Amino acid sequence: MKSSTLESLKYPIGHFSCPTEISIQEINKWITVLESFPVKLTNIVLNLNEEQLNTPYRPNGWTVIQLVHHIADSHHNSYTRFKWALTEDAPVIKAYEEKDWANLVDASTSPVILSLNYITALHAKLVYLLKGLTDDQLNRSFIHPYGKTKVTVAENIGSYAWHSNHHYAHIKNLCEREGWF
Repeated sequence: MKSSTLESLKYPIGHFSCPTEISIQEINKWITVLESFPVKLTNIVLNLNEEQLNTPYRPNGWTVIQLVHHIADSHHNSYTRFKWALTEDAPVIKAYEEKDWANLVDASTSPVILSLNYITALHAKLVYLLKGLTDDQLNRSFIHPYGKTKVTVAENIGSYAWHSNHHYAHIKNLCEREGWF
């Protein structure tokens, strides 16, 4: 497989690029993505059978079920990072080995509905929190241990809106390539 094709399978909507200046309109757009994502994801995933759920979205990639469980794990960690940034002074967050998590039994074999329900509840709480933030809170930050990168709450909103669309595109593109809908 050509590397350009593999890259487009890995990053079907491109890499996240955060604007230097983040407007309130951009934040509201990202929050809307986070708000609508659980229904959008559920609608595409619930129509898939067991074989389809266990199909990798690309060669050597995660299966659909692993993607859905990864989204739940990742967004769970992000929610905690939002809370840390909002309640502590630029905390260094804990990173996790997402590839290892995706190979655990719950991420590779548990019913997909568990994570779909979790994502629905988690996003409802997250969106409620994000809609109530002040400008000062949007500028609070955490520090990622890899590269000691400072990430603001506003940037993290954008990153997780992108992350939602990124993995949705993996599933949607797989379904289209395989003719599943």
